[in-house]
Amino acid sequence: MDEEVAKRLALGMAVLCVRNTCIEDIHAGIEPNSQAGDFSDAKVVTPYGEIPWNKLSRIRNDEMREFMKQVVDRIYTVLLRLDEPEFVERMNNYALRMTKAWDEPKKLTDWFA
Repeated sequence: MDEEVAKRLALGMAVLCVRNTCIEDIHAGIEPNSQAGDFSDAKVVTPYGEIPWNKLSRIRNDEMREFMKQVVDRIYTVLLRLDEPEFVERMNNYALRMTKAWDEPKKLTDWFA
């Protein structure tokens, strides 16, 4: 596949299939601060005790399940529609607007070897 086409597809799929999912609702909460910088000084207080921030699961199993379901369904739909030029152009145009501040995709040479 042409590298420029792959970069556009990667950005389009990332924004359509990952970013614009239920992960946005999870991400929308209040972000904690840390004087130490590594969150070793942050904790969550529950009725059953305190949980150090660095030991805390920040996404519940049901949230992860829903997130992955949405990602898989959206990737599947994009893959099925890659032969529709209008869809691909719309996805590319949307991705260009939404990912202006993102880093350019890079090829991971040692990933999944």
